[in-house]
Amino acid sequence: MYYPLMIDIGDKLIAVIGGGKVALRKVKKLLEFQGKVRVVSPQLLDEFKELKNRFCGKLEIIEDKFKEDYIKDAFLVIGATDRAEINKDISNYCRKNNILCNIVDDIEFSDFIVPSSIKRGSLVISISTMGKSPSLAAKIKKDLEKAYSEEYEEYVDLLGEARRLILKNYNDDVEKREMLKDIINMPIEELKRFIENESRKGHNV
Repeated sequence: MYYPLMIDIGDKLIAVIGGGKVALRKVKKLLEFQGKVRVVSPQLLDEFKELKNRFCGKLEIIEDKFKEDYIKDAFLVIGATDRAEINKDISNYCRKNNILCNIVDDIEFSDFIVPSSIKRGSLVISISTMGKSPSLAAKIKKDLEKAYSEEYEEYVDLLGEARRLILKNYNDDVEKREMLKDIINMPIEELKRFIENESRKGHNV
């Protein structure tokens, strides 16, 4: 059974073996979460080189076939080649050397699975069917993207600032809990006014 876990990949090396569309999608997501990515494949889509220009210092490209040396220092490994024997070799090496590995099309050889997700700043929502129906996960993702639009990026940051001010300005635990419940029902403009008022309180203390 897979345990849902948010893991910090900032500046950690993730090796992605493969240069096709699936590997490209994985690399884009890893870079979005500030991972340091090494891509290994003898053939790569042109988009990989475009990504390298955009993410200077975050993306390393090795145009070569898979070799164990390319993954021995990786924090995580993702096998995304179109050859089952290579993916199996990647998995076997990782398991022998205690490196967490995901084989994108074979859950049997994976130590972890990567859920479908949407990101709105600090708000991250993940969806998984434990590999049983990726199509359902994709459908739910589309529904959530509509329900939680881009404005939630600002909204979550505002909620974080409002929470900080409440914890700073109030001592009564019951009052703090009630206020923390109330702010999540405030529209953005009302939340901004709340933060402005609470900030002034802090200056007057």
